[in-house]
Amino acid sequence: MAVLATNARFFRKLRLTLEMIKFEHSVFALPFALTAAMLAFQRTSLDVAGIAWKLLWIVVAMVSARSAAMTFNRIADAKIDARNPRTRLRQLPAGALSHRFAWGFFLAACAVFLLAAGMLNFLCLQLAPAALAVVLLYSYTKRFTAWCHVVLGFALGIAPPAAWIAVTGSLDPKILWLTAAVTMWTAGFDIIYACQDYEFDGSEGLFSLPRRFGIGGALMLARILHAGMIVALLNLWYGFGMGWLALAGIAAVAALLIYEHSLVKADDLSRVDAAFFTVNGYVSVLFFVFWAADVWLRS
Repeated sequence: MAVLATNARFFRKLRLTLEMIKFEHSVFALPFALTAAMLAFQRTSLDVAGIAWKLLWIVVAMVSARSAAMTFNRIADAKIDARNPRTRLRQLPAGALSHRFAWGFFLAACAVFLLAAGMLNFLCLQLAPAALAVVLLYSYTKRFTAWCHVVLGFALGIAPPAAWIAVTGSLDPKILWLTAAVTMWTAGFDIIYACQDYEFDGSEGLFSLPRRFGIGGALMLARILHAGMIVALLNLWYGFGMGWLALAGIAAVAALLIYEHSLVKADDLSRVDAAFFTVNGYVSVLFFVFWAADVWLRS
């Protein structure tokens, strides 16, 4: 019975931890990183075993870095979250997980990330502390700049060039078009999500683009950023000489973004969750599927 109770506590804490870091949202940036890795594999002579090894550690690095960043964000915002009706039931403010446990999990995730970076190559290991600094910085930006959404976007946007470096050991500037695309995409949907906290952010003295430009102005800026994402993806397509399937993938992304913006209005934010969670998951996955198919057909 004692073993069963211990197992039950372990799985309960595991479930709460995965909920705390929104583990399922790893799908947002990971397919873009895998797209960059796939493009980089075309430049290398790695065999199947070598590719599998690289992919394994890229996924471990991505998931552990995001887990560390999300945990740090929850720790940094715990007091703010406790005062926000939308977030007060999160695991730390609700007391479902302790701050001591969260700090331990954060340090463990950082350690796994550094291990994964080292397993990829020495340049990845050298750059790993800087990457961690970027993804952790976001947690404090809402305290001093309305452009915090762009910082979050860049934190996810560094994943594709990181994956490229992981495969090749160097950087091709053309892959930075994917950084620009992911940065603008993430900033755009984070602006939409932040509209929910318009009143709360004002009362707490927090910064956001909805607070600076109003909800209507912020939604317009989100549309502009998402249009910029499509332009960046077209430059990526041209720079790598991709084919019609990759172009179809960009068209699918554009259609999904148009649908996303149709769900949200300045006077009706009731469908923000559908726009944020569901649509953006499809954006990244479909993009990867189309581009992977294009590479496979032309290889």
